Amino acid sequence: MGFEAKLDARTKPDIDVAIIGAGLSGIGMAAHMQMLCPDRSFALFEGRKNLGGTWDLFRYPGVRSDSDMHTLGFVFEPWKHEKSIADGPSILEYLNRIVDERDIRRHIRFQTKVVSANWESVDAQWVITTESPDGQRSRSTARFLYLGAGYYDYDKPYDAQIPGIADFAGTVLHPQFWPQNPDYAAKQVVVIGSGATAVTMVPVMAETAAHVTMLQRTPTWYAVRPARDAIANALRKFLPEKLAYRITRFKNVKMQDLVYKRARKMPEKARAFLTEKLKAELGPKYDEAAFTPPYNPWEQRLCLVPDGDLFMAIKAGKADVVTDHIERIDAQGIQLKSGKRIDCDVIVTATGLTLTVGGKIAISVDGKPALFNERYYYKGCMYSNLPNLAQVFGYLNASWTLRADIDSDFVCRLLNHMKAIGADAATPYLAPDHNLGEDTPLDLSSGYIQRGLAIQPKNAPEMPWRLNQDYVFDRVYLKQNPLDDGILRFTKARPVAAVAAEQEAAE
Repeated sequence: MGFEAKLDARTKPDIDVAIIGAGLSGIGMAAHMQMLCPDRSFALFEGRKNLGGTWDLFRYPGVRSDSDMHTLGFVFEPWKHEKSIADGPSILEYLNRIVDERDIRRHIRFQTKVVSANWESVDAQWVITTESPDGQRSRSTARFLYLGAGYYDYDKPYDAQIPGIADFAGTVLHPQFWPQNPDYAAKQVVVIGSGATAVTMVPVMAETAAHVTMLQRTPTWYAVRPARDAIANALRKFLPEKLAYRITRFKNVKMQDLVYKRARKMPEKARAFLTEKLKAELGPKYDEAAFTPPYNPWEQRLCLVPDGDLFMAIKAGKADVVTDHIERIDAQGIQLKSGKRIDCDVIVTATGLTLTVGGKIAISVDGKPALFNERYYYKGCMYSNLPNLAQVFGYLNASWTLRADIDSDFVCRLLNHMKAIGADAATPYLAPDHNLGEDTPLDLSSGYIQRGLAIQPKNAPEMPWRLNQDYVFDRVYLKQNPLDDGILRFTKARPVAAVAAEQEAAE
């Protein structure tokens, strides 16, 4: 090979697509790659020892989905269990089955934490730095980076700075770092919090604890629904599995969309409807102060109570809800600002999550940090002026996987288009003098959302520069809006000879 030929040779990436995370988002992308881009290579980089992401991390009592598995499940893989509101082990079984049946496991690099990723414009590829558990660092290259690492910090949950908690003589537990077999049998337990985690834990812990108190500062809106989808289970008896799943998925998507939009459009009617349901569930145990939030339904995520299990525990006297503020925790329990106190043996701090972007990976372009909060969303999964990168941020008003499915499909179609036209890079271009305006990307008032808004990407009022919370619209938009839309810029890697010539001229 002559000197000029060597100069024109370009560095070929180790893999075509680097998928960060082996949870719902990452596994979904891997399956889509196999179906839609079978000629492209991929690898999943997973920092943990096991796959599953959220469903491997959380091991607290009763951990389960907070939406139905006919929409939290993948579009390509039917949910076959009788319960549609599934526990954590069932979801892990579902994911492991998919990985093994589709031979995805051999593509997963376990205990491989991605520390940084730098886009090198010359070679049109990502240089990925990873770290093993012993601190050793390695380097990989990929043409495209797909971030499926979730939206919250696995290492550092929200610290609510509860005064005096270090003085507590009993046991303090956190849902994100649940120990194996903690002893709370026949003990007095207080769960601090009122979100999905607390609502899940309380009825399960109440089965063995002497009593469980859910201590909340602010009430939450609850929706009761059966853990089993009677229509889905009936359809499965008479129809092929995939057809039954498609019908149930369509039904549930439409119902989710209808409930959310009606609640936001007619909040007073939604309040009255949910209140009547709670009164019917709790009867004489209904406490207006404990179950009347100061916000409207779906201004924060509606909290699901399958089969009314929380309310059954309250009616049985095994659990209660206290609405108050903590003055201070002492050795024996919790002193409240109202003057009341709760003596207890165990405190569970279900006080929330800390949001992150991109799995805390240091993203850069040609060595310059690429801050997400300085860029706009593009079609809900890419970012302005950031080449060959996509990220999944699931729906807040519907199942996470609905977005993961359409994002995976979009990226695979994009990869195929790039191959067809001979492009190495696709960049959503936004001019420096843009004037798009801004809209709230995550339109919920929940504490964890509001705390994390400052680090989130920007959101324009109109597509394509926004992250929507409307799956029905997004699914059609991503399918019908052309890939070559005049915004995505398709380029090739620059020949090494051209770079060498520029360097020589500069010298």
